[in-house]
Amino acid sequence: MTNPLVSYPLLPGTPTSHLPFSPCVVVGDLIFVSGQASVDQEGKIVSDTFEGEFRRSVENIRRVLEAAGSDLAHVVQTRNYVRDPEDLPLYNQLYREYFPEPRPARTTITHCLPPSLRYEIEVVAVQRVET
Repeated sequence: MTNPLVSYPLLPGTPTSHLPFSPCVVVGDLIFVSGQASVDQEGKIVSDTFEGEFRRSVENIRRVLEAAGSDLAHVVQTRNYVRDPEDLPLYNQLYREYFPEPRPARTTITHCLPPSLRYEIEVVAVQRVET
C-alpha cells in the first residue's frame, strides 16, 4: 500500500546502496536522508583521509537533498558518526564550512564505525520554499 504523502526521490548520480534502505524519504515538507558515507554512485566505499571522506559524504548528502528539492541550507538536524575522536577538531572545522550560522541541531557519536569508514552523516531537512 502506498501513501501519497510519502515519496522516495532519486536522481541519476545519487549514491545508492546494495543494503535495504532508501537514500531519502520525503514526508510532507520534511526530508529524511539516510546515512551517507564516503561512497561512489554505486555505493562502493571510497577510503580517504578524514577530510576527503567528510567532503565526499557531505557532497553525497547534497546530491540526495537536491533530488528531494532541498539543499544544505535547509538542513535542520544532523547526526554525525566519527570513527576516531582525534578527528573531532578537523570535523568541527569542516562542519562550520558546510553548515554556517544558524547551524542545524547536531549529534556526534565516536567509536562507532567499521575500520573501512572514518565518517558518516545523516540529516533531516525541509523543502525549499520557492519565492
